[in-house]
Amino acid sequence: MAICVLACAAAAQTPEVISIDAGGNDPGPVPARYTEGSARSPQGDVIGLNSRYLTKNGKPWLPAMGEFHFSRYPAAEWDEELLKMKAAGIGIVSTYVIWIHHEEIKGQFDWQGERNLRAFAQACARHGLLLVIRIGPWVHAETRNGGLPDWVVKAGPTRRNDPAYLNAVQQWYAQIGQQVRGLLWKDGGPIIGVQLENEYAQRGPGAGAAHILTLKKLALASGLDVPLYFVTGWDNAVVPEDAVLPVYGGYADAPWDASLTRWPPAEVYAFRTKSRVAADHAPDDTLTQPVPFLTAETGSGIEDTYHRRPVIAPDDVAAIVPVMLGSGVNLYGTYLFHGGENPDGKLTTLQESQATGYPTDVPVKSYDFQAPLGEFGRERESFRKLKVFQYFLNDFGSELAPMRVYPATRQPKNPRDLTVLRVSVRAHGNAGFLFVNNYARGAQMPAHPLAQFEVHLPGGTLYIPENRVNIPSGAYFIWPFNLPLSGITLRYATAQLFTQIQNGRETTFYFEATPGIAPEFAIDAAQTRVLSAGSAQISKQNDTIRIRAIQPGLNSAIELLSTTGARVKLVVLSRKEAEDAWKIRLNGAQRLLITQQDFFADDAHAWLLSTGSPSFAFTLTPPPPQAPKATLPLTETQPTSQAAQFTAQAHPLQWTVRYRQTQAAGKVPPVKIGPAPAWRAKGVAEAPSTAQFAHAAKWEIAIPPAATPSSSTAGLHNLYLNIRYTGDVARLYHAGKLLTDNFYNGQAWTVGLNRFLNLSRANRLDLEILPLRADAPIYLETPRPTPAAFSGGQILALRSVDLVPQYALELETQ
Repeated sequence: MAICVLACAAAAQTPEVISIDAGGNDPGPVPARYTEGSARSPQGDVIGLNSRYLTKNGKPWLPAMGEFHFSRYPAAEWDEELLKMKAAGIGIVSTYVIWIHHEEIKGQFDWQGERNLRAFAQACARHGLLLVIRIGPWVHAETRNGGLPDWVVKAGPTRRNDPAYLNAVQQWYAQIGQQVRGLLWKDGGPIIGVQLENEYAQRGPGAGAAHILTLKKLALASGLDVPLYFVTGWDNAVVPEDAVLPVYGGYADAPWDASLTRWPPAEVYAFRTKSRVAADHAPDDTLTQPVPFLTAETGSGIEDTYHRRPVIAPDDVAAIVPVMLGSGVNLYGTYLFHGGENPDGKLTTLQESQATGYPTDVPVKSYDFQAPLGEFGRERESFRKLKVFQYFLNDFGSELAPMRVYPATRQPKNPRDLTVLRVSVRAHGNAGFLFVNNYARGAQMPAHPLAQFEVHLPGGTLYIPENRVNIPSGAYFIWPFNLPLSGITLRYATAQLFTQIQNGRETTFYFEATPGIAPEFAIDAAQTRVLSAGSAQISKQNDTIRIRAIQPGLNSAIELLSTTGARVKLVVLSRKEAEDAWKIRLNGAQRLLITQQDFFADDAHAWLLSTGSPSFAFTLTPPPPQAPKATLPLTETQPTSQAAQFTAQAHPLQWTVRYRQTQAAGKVPPVKIGPAPAWRAKGVAEAPSTAQFAHAAKWEIAIPPAATPSSSTAGLHNLYLNIRYTGDVARLYHAGKLLTDNFYNGQAWTVGLNRFLNLSRANRLDLEILPLRADAPIYLETPRPTPAAFSGGQILALRSVDLVPQYALELETQ
């Protein structure tokens, strides 16, 4: 049931002025209390920091970082997936180097194939991406033993300065050092950072700060000399000053929690005004630490556990961004940006489990995490929503980074107080950004129909907007104010700044319309002449030009001329258009390519991927003088002065999948409850063992070869198997090998087949599904089947099995 409906709605009917005092003296940043490693590259580029933000060549730098585990993804597909991350605005890739993936057997190191760290770092460099390696030794990552090999765990104490443990760690770090030799920042490589340990809070002799400092010494002795050393800063973490930088995070749900009901609104939807750890954390000194507020694990999804299976919506992910940035975050790191699957172990499976003393059970193979890029590289809607913010950081992060945080005068009492609109400002002088969030996962936030923001600045009070507006339920956004745009001061905009494109002396600034709020620009009249505004309404009062009644879309372009002769365009895109827009360079000029298809690009090509349909459509703005070369014939449709539209059609491919049941389900035994860890009041349901799959229903799935000539399959990029079922746990096999698995959460289970099968010939897959018991103590966010749907105390239904081709269109951009 949604939280806060009647009371909140009543509270929001009166006019409200949300006041933010940003007029105080900002003393500015001071030197960071941190000693860097080698910060200068051979090319002369320097990474630095102060107490407020990171710097690159002395200039403020606010990058977007995304987590991608190389050892959980086929090496042959790394290039494409890294290009997808780059296309979405990611500039830094972070990755765990998981010890058990590389030295499962003592002394037998495996750096081949998907475990090849060196090749992964080289791929990042090839595509202009920086890299942070999170080397543990303990990493968590929902892996067996938190990433420690079994032989390390059995040998004695871990995660402290035990001689035997440190000797093993020294050899592990030495191996990593050999793998990345010549690829560090100081060598001209992409690796700018190293994270030591993870979620480390142990104290006592040989532990605490002494252990973190020992790990750093071992890393340096192994050649891992980088500008930035990190540790995670939550869970009462140990953070030795001067030696390491804390990174923070937060998630929309808590699948490690024992609760079997909907979680209350998470703290990540409330500004962190008292602590960098969490909005509901006790006040501490983290906000005044003389180091920047950096994140590495801002949740962009969540891994379902056996006992708790939340379904994360795209807005659950995107609404966190303005909250974290408005709290002062100056490195936006997401976990997990790209899903994957556990590699095969040599001795055991490699997932976290209660059987190995950990608090939850996760799938044996799948580590999809409901991430923006899924286990098989599919671009989820959250990928596009995050892209909008990440483009903003890429283009305007240098303006945002130095800005100080000013919370609204009135704040919610706690993250579950939904009556107060959540507002923050970051400003430097009179310029800044307004951060608003009226969204919380699992809650119905009240609309604020007569809202106005009163921002007190050193130069006076600014009202945004001039007239009161409705802030809808579910809205979240970042609005600029007093922002210089190529010599023109934008007093404010009631649309989110998205990205910019510059060609010659003309700069186009793209905005994303906030759904339910009319876009409006207020511009300094003394600096500006309006050349054209289409159907928009223009008015001038005193020293301000106001542009209203703007219809979002490419044809909404407002053309301005500054007193310095610079030409400026303001274009307001709808939210859908912004989410579908990608920056490319076509024949030497910057453009936006707008398409509903999945997208990625390198320096010379762009790829569009269409799943289920052989049809392609895209728009280029500004329009190019001629159509780009493509692997399919392009047809231009409806050209305008602002954009050119193209369509293409691939040859349709048909597969007919056949499946038959080979074993009926047996009666599954009652679900067992595991032991309660020290930090949790009770135990939770244990995942079924492999032996219990003797009770599973089984099917053979026959996949014939492509029913078209091989020359026609050239446009085939992948083939997806879509399985819709109701049950508990499903596993998919080929030739007796477990490919991947799934905990039922009410969503379709989609498996990419290209990496597993040769599609030019016939293949057979085996599907096993365990029934879901009516009394299973698990939380399903999607509606649980009604009691009448269960037969004999359990339910199982295979509703459909389909094959869905994914087509590719390649464009030449250079």
